[in-house]
Amino acid sequence: MMHISKIVKHLVIINFIIFFGTSFFGNKYLFDHIFALYYPLSGFFAYWQVLTHMFMHGDLFHLLVNMFALWMFGSSVERVFGQRKFLFFYISCGFGAVALTFLVYNIQIYPLLNALEAEGFSFNLIREISKINIIDGNFFNPDILYKRMLEVLEAYGKSYDYVSNNSFKLLFDLNVKSNGSMVGASGAIMGILVAFGMLNPNAELMLILLPIPIKAKYFVPGIILIDLFSAFSGVAIFGPSNTAYVAHIGGAITGFLIMYFWKKNQFDKFRWN
Repeated sequence: MMHISKIVKHLVIINFIIFFGTSFFGNKYLFDHIFALYYPLSGFFAYWQVLTHMFMHGDLFHLLVNMFALWMFGSSVERVFGQRKFLFFYISCGFGAVALTFLVYNIQIYPLLNALEAEGFSFNLIREISKINIIDGNFFNPDILYKRMLEVLEAYGKSYDYVSNNSFKLLFDLNVKSNGSMVGASGAIMGILVAFGMLNPNAELMLILLPIPIKAKYFVPGIILIDLFSAFSGVAIFGPSNTAYVAHIGGAITGFLIMYFWKKNQFDKFRWN
């Protein structure tokens, strides 16, 4: 059985401590709003979430799957990179996951912003309304938006008459997109999986649901293609429907780019082969 490497062990311990620690204090909802990653238009967004979301998980199954993958692939990669280089790689892939997620988010909300500005809404007013917390349990409640945005409208010298049915629908859609959150180490782990595949292209891997040995050089691109399909189609194949597929792809791309740079760079300190 493969022994766990030092940085991987510390990352696993930190993730478990944070998960059970926030659960123990009985207000995981509060901790999620502080440390999960929200989009910049959200009232919950804070700059530190770009890092802290990597150590938050939605449930125990989510945590166990990610930590198993980190142990399975990360220990092998860390032994090649060394501790500091591995930690840099892991965090960088997590940041890459955030960068692509935010890019896709901006592409998605751009038409909504344009449509609202065409109806006379200023960007500042749109931003303030998008910050309103309309989460009711596990759902976004349009009634909450309708009630709470009056105060924002009055601050800008507006009334409910200013909001058409179409404008309200656009504002609700924007609020939903802005106030969704992302948690988990999956983006960073996808980068680790790419590194493992490039370091060990002929290693044979298997999915639990597909117990057929597949070489890493085919397995890893296959997983990325499945994430691409799910990201564009919205159809979940191996995970829940709320999986952050775009973040997976961002982590994988970042991992590939760093690996490519380290392999091709002429200076020995960057090489991994």
